[in-house]
Amino acid sequence: MRDAQLEAIAEGEPVFVDLGSVTFMDSAGLSALIVARHPADARGLPLRLRNVPPRLLKLLTLTGLDDWLTVEAMRRDGRDR
Repeated sequence: MRDAQLEAIAEGEPVFVDLGSVTFMDSAGLSALIVARHPADARGLPLRLRNVPPRLLKLLTLTGLDDWLTVEAMRRDGRDR
């Protein structure tokens, strides 16, 4: 995931990470998001997390990353808000 994000940013593409199918994320996953945010900001590109399930939203909130990353949480009906 980290390499794909960094490659897209290097090519000037915005990054939208769909987490709708993710059931678990550890420090490696969080690190990949953090590492990609810096070059995205430097190039003025968005890095957005979409379709974030409640369990992952809780993790992002506990780590304070929900305020630092652009997060679009999953609605109760399973769609982005």
